[in-house]
Amino acid sequence: MSNSSGRPGSARTSALAEDMRLLIGKLKRRLREQGDHGDLTPSQTAVLLRLEKGGPATVSSLARSEGMRPQSMSSAIAALEAAGLVRGAPDPDDGRQTIMSLTDACRERIRAGRAARQDWLSRTITARLSPPEQDELAAAVRLLKRLIDD
Repeated sequence: MSNSSGRPGSARTSALAEDMRLLIGKLKRRLREQGDHGDLTPSQTAVLLRLEKGGPATVSSLARSEGMRPQSMSSAIAALEAAGLVRGAPDPDDGRQTIMSLTDACRERIRAGRAARQDWLSRTITARLSPPEQDELAAAVRLLKRLIDD
């Protein structure tokens, strides 16, 4: 099988890539269902993940990193503060700025959500795949890691 570029297997590779993309998207949705995000918007979830990975940050730096207008980020932060998920403290270097960080309650919520997703996936693998199929899945995971590792 070849396409106009003359590379054998490229149609097969393209179909495989599409299947993987769709499957991974569906898996992400299923995992998202398992970890209770409550009524957080995608942008609010992105802010929480950014603060978790990058540590405390100003509203303006969060807006830049998420590609949002500062006013939109301020609205997202206000909702997260009202929910008790983030808190602000004056920037010691610039009193006009506020440094946002995750609350302990938010860190626990993130931890519990990850644990729920991990538990669901572990139970699903055990329930739906035989031990030899689990070995195949482990081999596939190694291959997927090779695709994304630098």
